[in-house]
Amino acid sequence: MQLKHGIHLGYCTNIHRGETWGETFAGLDQFTRRVREQVCAADEPYGIGLRLSADAAAELATDRSKVDAFRRWLEETNSYVFTINGFPYGKFHNTRVKEQVYAPDWTTRERLDYTTRLFDLLCEIAPAGIAGSVSTLPGSFKEFITDDAAQGSAICANLRACSEHLERLRESTGRDLHLGLEPEPLGWFETTPETVRFFDRLTDGVSDAERQAILRNIGVNYDTCHLAIEYEEPAAAIGRLRNAGIRVSKIHLSSALKLAPSAATRDRLRAFEDDVYLHQVVVREGDAVTRRFRDLPDALDWAEGGEDSVGDEWRVHFHVPVHAQPETAFFSDTRDHVSGVLELLGADPGWCDHFEMETYTWEVLPPELRSPDVVDQLVKEYDWCLGEFERVGLR
Repeated sequence: MQLKHGIHLGYCTNIHRGETWGETFAGLDQFTRRVREQVCAADEPYGIGLRLSADAAAELATDRSKVDAFRRWLEETNSYVFTINGFPYGKFHNTRVKEQVYAPDWTTRERLDYTTRLFDLLCEIAPAGIAGSVSTLPGSFKEFITDDAAQGSAICANLRACSEHLERLRESTGRDLHLGLEPEPLGWFETTPETVRFFDRLTDGVSDAERQAILRNIGVNYDTCHLAIEYEEPAAAIGRLRNAGIRVSKIHLSSALKLAPSAATRDRLRAFEDDVYLHQVVVREGDAVTRRFRDLPDALDWAEGGEDSVGDEWRVHFHVPVHAQPETAFFSDTRDHVSGVLELLGADPGWCDHFEMETYTWEVLPPELRSPDVVDQLVKEYDWCLGEFERVGLR
């Protein structure tokens, strides 16, 4: 949907199962249509944050009739696609995803080809006159990088090639198209200082014209869950990116778990373990981050060892619904980071206009946090987020 100052808001359809185009479209018709009917007036355009796997994107790219049918569906429902989540390449539900969500990474031609295909499709399905964005992983996963010089060079080369593709599309279509790299705990770059250093590397040694093109075409997908897990504050984090000339391509509105790691709380935390997604944990003692763990069981096992202090606070990469506070006796959340980002935008609009709610964990949430119907959960997410946009004068 469209809000003030040219803002587009949608929810990311990666919450629904769907690896083939048929499965993806079934989710749109079964769930997204129902959400749209409850949160947006019929005569107002409804924005969709689309997730397309590599297989689904290939189907659309090779079958014009499917693209045409989807465009008719968008017209029929008065909906439009303005952004695509291109982070998960393959299966994303009901299977072990974990670190494989980063594969293939940006060292590979497969990732480049998949991403440029998403932009080609976006040019076909997005309405004329609006910018289009795709979000992607932060280059790679830290554990995948065994030769920083060689793999880093490959990542930069592929991203520069993507920027060149976007320049060609910009010239041929007149569209403003931009890729958002998404810092994430234990991603190749995960904090805003690491992100700034990466962009320095990405633009090192290029001409001024190419640097300007790269910074126009490639920016950051700022996930409020991820940056909150890193204990970053919105004003400092956003300010650091903008002062470095890095575009904020899109903002993911999402919330993480935070907790004081008592024995009782850690015991309750085991309800959030699952075999599908990584749930990285960042530990702070005083004002310093002291530990990072690749997954929740690793952190819990370490704490039970009892050899070191378990820290004063843990933040866990588990996207919890922004509208539903976890058990207050044990947990808190980081939706204050969402509010802080929106307050910055309300005071100074214009530096980002693509927003996507991204609570993809519905199927693995503990029962007390999971609405019986995913549509009900999504409607409540809209209610909370739209209330925050209105509070800061953006609706």
